[in-house]
Amino acid sequence: MPLLTTRTRIAAVSALTALGALASPGTATAAEPALNGAWAPFTRCPVDAPAMLAADGLDRTPQCVVSTSARGSIKLGRTTVVTGKTNLQIGVVQNADGTSSVVAPPSGALVADSATVPGGLLGLMCPSDIPVITGLCETLENSALNRITATMESVGAPYAFDQTAGVLTDLPIVALPVRIHLENPLLGSKCYIGSKSDPILLRPENRDYPAFGMDFFQGDGTPDEAGEMSRINLTGATQNDSTFAVPGATGCGLNIGLINAAVNAKTGLPSASGNNSLTLDDTRTHLTGLNAPGTAAPEAGRVLAENWHSAVR
Repeated sequence: MPLLTTRTRIAAVSALTALGALASPGTATAAEPALNGAWAPFTRCPVDAPAMLAADGLDRTPQCVVSTSARGSIKLGRTTVVTGKTNLQIGVVQNADGTSSVVAPPSGALVADSATVPGGLLGLMCPSDIPVITGLCETLENSALNRITATMESVGAPYAFDQTAGVLTDLPIVALPVRIHLENPLLGSKCYIGSKSDPILLRPENRDYPAFGMDFFQGDGTPDEAGEMSRINLTGATQNDSTFAVPGATGCGLNIGLINAAVNAKTGLPSASGNNSLTLDDTRTHLTGLNAPGTAAPEAGRVLAENWHSAVR
């Protein structure tokens, strides 16, 4: 008999679906392994993390979660950026008392396609009444230097993870502190909206319910209705958060913040709660773990890791 009820497992997946909505524009920095069969989406699951390996399958049950979205948008103050494909991968340790903890991969949980800020630097800071910025605006007209991209980065561990909210609508599922890296040669390398000490705190909620499906497979990913592994599939949900506040930009311009004021004035930053929004459409989330984790106690974490490695092609 599985240790976790179907409702609990669906809740965990739905909650992490919301996390997928938090993955804003970025770029993968390392090659990911190809995995066999039902393991295929879980290329970055942190199965070797100490907290995952220590999960015994009784008091603590380890699982892998991946959540993707094909498209979406994020509005910060007066600026809206369309997002491309996003990908979140994490480990989850479900505790016997109903709580859970999130384990991020060493490279970070969020990876996504790059997104271009509409209008580039011209749209982000021009026109301006600051003389030096006015000169830059004139130089940027029809220039390749105008292009600017944005990357959302985690700046702290997720918390306030609510499994029940994951199967409901209009309730916060998780709190995720992030910052946004604005990239352009004229902005320097340290231009951010949000920081580790003053992050953007996202609390996504379900706006509708995903379609549900389940697969069973052997440890190496081969489909098998009698297999020791199971995978829950939730597809088609929309996630949204319109409650977060956004701090002003810092570090923009020659590494000394020369352009901060222009960026903040044009984009309407800092921006209070209620003026910003994050939406991810067509989210697709998969959660996998041992079908009956109690049977692998007290080595459930080790067995999960061995199964993942056996699926690497």
